[in-house]
Amino acid sequence: MPKSTPEKFEFQTEARQLLDLMIHSVYSNREIFLRELISNASDALDKLRFESLTNSNIKADDLHIRLTPDPDTSTLTVEDNGIGMNREEIVEFIGTIAKSGSQDFINRIQEMKEKAGGRELPPELIGQFGVGFYSSFMVADKVTLITRRAGKDAAYKWESQGDGSYTLEDDKRNSQGTTIILHLKPADEDDKLEDFSKEWTLRSTVKKYSDFVAYPIRMKVSRDEVEHDEKGKPKEGAEPTTVIKDETLNSMKAIWTRPEEEVSDAEYEEFYKHISHDWNKPLKRFSMKAEGTSEFRALLYIPEKAPHDLFMREAKHGIHLYIKRVFIMNDCSELVPNHLRFIRGVVDSEDLSLNLSREILQQDRQVQRIRKGLVRKVHETLKTMSQNEADQFNRFWTEFGSVFKEGLMTWDQKERDPVLEMCRFDSTHDPDHSTCLDDYLARMDEAQDIIYFITGESRKSLENSPHLEAFQEKGIEVLLLTDAVDEVWTQNMIEYREKKFRSIGRGEVELGSEEENKKAEKNRREKEEGYKSLFECLQKELSENIKEVRLSSRLTSSPACLVTGDSDMTPQLEQMMKASGQEIPKAKRILELNASHPIVEKLHALFEKNRNDPAIGEYAGLLYGQSVLAEGGQLPDPAAFSRQVAGLMEKTLA
Repeated sequence: MPKSTPEKFEFQTEARQLLDLMIHSVYSNREIFLRELISNASDALDKLRFESLTNSNIKADDLHIRLTPDPDTSTLTVEDNGIGMNREEIVEFIGTIAKSGSQDFINRIQEMKEKAGGRELPPELIGQFGVGFYSSFMVADKVTLITRRAGKDAAYKWESQGDGSYTLEDDKRNSQGTTIILHLKPADEDDKLEDFSKEWTLRSTVKKYSDFVAYPIRMKVSRDEVEHDEKGKPKEGAEPTTVIKDETLNSMKAIWTRPEEEVSDAEYEEFYKHISHDWNKPLKRFSMKAEGTSEFRALLYIPEKAPHDLFMREAKHGIHLYIKRVFIMNDCSELVPNHLRFIRGVVDSEDLSLNLSREILQQDRQVQRIRKGLVRKVHETLKTMSQNEADQFNRFWTEFGSVFKEGLMTWDQKERDPVLEMCRFDSTHDPDHSTCLDDYLARMDEAQDIIYFITGESRKSLENSPHLEAFQEKGIEVLLLTDAVDEVWTQNMIEYREKKFRSIGRGEVELGSEEENKKAEKNRREKEEGYKSLFECLQKELSENIKEVRLSSRLTSSPACLVTGDSDMTPQLEQMMKASGQEIPKAKRILELNASHPIVEKLHALFEKNRNDPAIGEYAGLLYGQSVLAEGGQLPDPAAFSRQVAGLMEKTLA
């Protein structure tokens, strides 16, 4: 079959920028490129092995990775006999760099370069954004890739010099897999660029980064040997001859099966980087071994930094599933709930079937037992961190707290309570430190039987909220909840140690003893009777947004505030639902007025003087707009509110 004419493609703008960063050596330890290529090859072998379990036409025999250095041509070839790629996959995964995060990657690199002030940068960003293959351009001025998809006859050749374009054409390959040929740049000691066509450079790099890879990493090496006699001694006068041997460079030991005392921290860290493609050190490492009705081992990690796609729908779970040390699948979301999707690691089961599918995983009782065991272990580890390693736990909470709180959305109390116990919340008690619920309860007055909270977009806006006024006056601590998930789990009316949660921005507020509340209610009703006609007028003026106007027991210095009804949806939750594409009716709120405030007193006097005064409607709109702004909300018609304020200023100045 004649070869096709190479077809030329242009990279995206972001891809060209990224290549330029790679070519000009963003990172000093350029040897990481080999680790990335070996990891990609290992993934390809994993995928082939998994596909062979369900497709008899695909064979997974003698799976391996091969390195072939050639000092004469200054090339390094990295080859595997894994799953390979078809034309569409080449364009999708190789021709498009970091599909979901290339611009984020570039922005972060530029930001770090500015902060570093010319110093070298750490390599932790490479794996996070799926650009590992392109780290090859740190050591090569041209990269050639030849690949053939398992089960297919067609092979393709991809090639680029890192100049913003690449070519793609038909090619030949005798078997499935991928071959990557790096045309190496000249070694430069001053620029910290080693010669990767040398055996010992490759050998030490593989040992450092990829010793634990489950497949043999092979390389042909030449040795000068002398013939030996029967006793194993060199023969006298024998001339040395050159012998070519095929050596395996890595130990291939499954790190999770080895005794912990035999594995160094450095090995554990490199294994983490291998499975997570994260160049930061993990924040925490822990392992478990379960025996009995369900036997499995697990080696788990908590990352130090949240990945860029943590809140994206296509975000991957980080658990790799093995059965009897045979890789089955990565991204095994069935093994951990969504609120623990940041966990990275491996689970190796002795009991599950090798031909497991996603559908079977969801129903398998053994999988459910493993899941419960993993959840319990993660929760125990985090609880120990919170009690004994406060700084480390605070670092975890800063990165993953908003994800971890998603565990509060379940109705299962056994799953929810351990999460709730470990949660940290901002509160009015200390502006610089968050609090756990046990500490909140310890500070509560004996007569208080409710955990008070308020939700909003930021701590600053909540601290200035008029809803807090009565609570601050009485010295009652309020939790300040600013994560989007807080709007959801607080709807479940859950309890903690028999104390109910209550929003201070919802329904009526009663602070004090039963006798004090009865007296306050009586006074409020008597005063409200005198304001009844004004409230009816204001409600009519604001009927589009307000369902009720009433006197407030929570305001001490502000004239008005907006309150959500007990069974109504908060504005923040309403906004979230709309953003997700759900059509929901607008919830009207309650306008509460402070009868002791001069503005309300004068408005009442104006109303008593002339109930038809058109200024009353204007003041109603101003009170409503002020209440919306005070809680950090969005005005329904900012322009109209601005005109009302301008009109009032004009009258006052006149």
